[in-house]
Amino acid sequence: MTLASAAARTFTLSDFDFALPDNLIAQHPAPQRTASRLLDGTGANSVDRIFKDLPTLLRAGDLMVFNDTKVINARLFGEKATGGKLELLIERVLGGNQVAAHMRVSKKPEVGATVKLVCAPGCEDGLSATLLGRWPNADGPLFRFVLSNDAGDNPYTLMERHGHVPLPPYITHTDSAEDAQRYQTVFAKNPGAVAAPTAALHFDEALLAQLDAMGVQRAHVTLHVGAGTFQPVKTENIAEHQMHSEWYQVPQATIDAIAACKARGGRVIAVGTTTVRTLESWAKSCTGPGFAGGITEGDTNIFITPGFAFEVVDMLITNFHLPKSSLMMLVSAFAGYVPIMALYRDAIAREYRFFSYGDAMLLARAA
Repeated sequence: MTLASAAARTFTLSDFDFALPDNLIAQHPAPQRTASRLLDGTGANSVDRIFKDLPTLLRAGDLMVFNDTKVINARLFGEKATGGKLELLIERVLGGNQVAAHMRVSKKPEVGATVKLVCAPGCEDGLSATLLGRWPNADGPLFRFVLSNDAGDNPYTLMERHGHVPLPPYITHTDSAEDAQRYQTVFAKNPGAVAAPTAALHFDEALLAQLDAMGVQRAHVTLHVGAGTFQPVKTENIAEHQMHSEWYQVPQATIDAIAACKARGGRVIAVGTTTVRTLESWAKSCTGPGFAGGITEGDTNIFITPGFAFEVVDMLITNFHLPKSSLMMLVSAFAGYVPIMALYRDAIAREYRFFSYGDAMLLARAA
C-alpha cells in the first residue's frame, strides 16, 4: 500500500491490529529513565537509538511541550457490609469530597450504602465511601461517591495516604515503591491523572538540563489522563466509537511559546499523545488568526484518526501503543498509516519493550 492509497482509504478497526508477543510488554521500567531505547522514525529508515541521545535529534529554537499532570493514588480497596470485596478507581475528583470512580465488585451496593475502605497500615481513621449514584448522569459509566474519614480530609489527601498507584491492566504485579517513583514524571505538578503521560517518563533532570543548555525551549500543558486511555476501540467502524473525555488546560505562557516557536521557524515537539490531544483540541477551538479565541480549559473527547489535519504539533515523542487502540489511530494519523505499521514491525522484530514502562519512538508529522 502506498502513502497516497492509505490517505484515500477508509480505515476499519482491523487495520490497527497487530500481534505482540507477551514478553515484549514491559512489566518494569528501565534501570534509568534515559536508558530506554528510542526508535527514530523521522527518516526513510528507522534507526535504533538510546533515549539519552535525543538531544542529537533536536536543535536550538525547537519547543518541547510536556504534560505536567500528576498521577494520583487512585486505586482504593474496600469491603461492603455483607463482606463482599470492592475496588474503586477514582477517575475524577468532584466538589464536596465527591469523586467519580470505576467500581469493580461482584454485586453493586445500593445507592446510599457506605463501604469501609482499607486504610494504610497502622491507620484507623474510619475511611469510607458512600455511593450517591451514577456519573455524569443517571446512565453514566462511572459511580459518584463521597469519601470521608474521621479527620475530614479531602479526597486528594485520602488517596495520597491510603490509595495505590493505578498501574495499567497489562502490568501484572501489585504496586510497589518503585512504581510510586517511576510511574510519575520528574516534573509532575497538577494532581488528577489515573495514568501517566508515559512518553515523559523517559526524561530525567540531567536530560532536561542538557536540552535547556542547547537552546531547546520548554512549555507545559495539563491533561488529566483517564482510565479510558487503556480501552480498545470495539466497533469495526471506527467512526462509531465513543471517545472518553479528559480535562485539559493550556496556559497562556504555552500559547505564547508556541507562537514564538512558529515565528522563528522552530518545531513544536509534543511529548506524548496526551500533549497532542491537548494542543490540537485547543487549536481546533480557536476562532481567529494566530490561534486566537481558543478554549484553554475544559473537557476534550477529540478522536484523532487518519485524515486529521494537525495544526500545532510538528514532531512527537511517544511510547508504543496497544493494538486496536485510539492511540494507534492517533500516531497513524500523525506519521502516516504505512510508516507507523512498518515502524511497529521493526520494533517487534528488534524486541523493543512496549506500553507504559516500555521504550519510545520519535516521529515527524507526515507531509
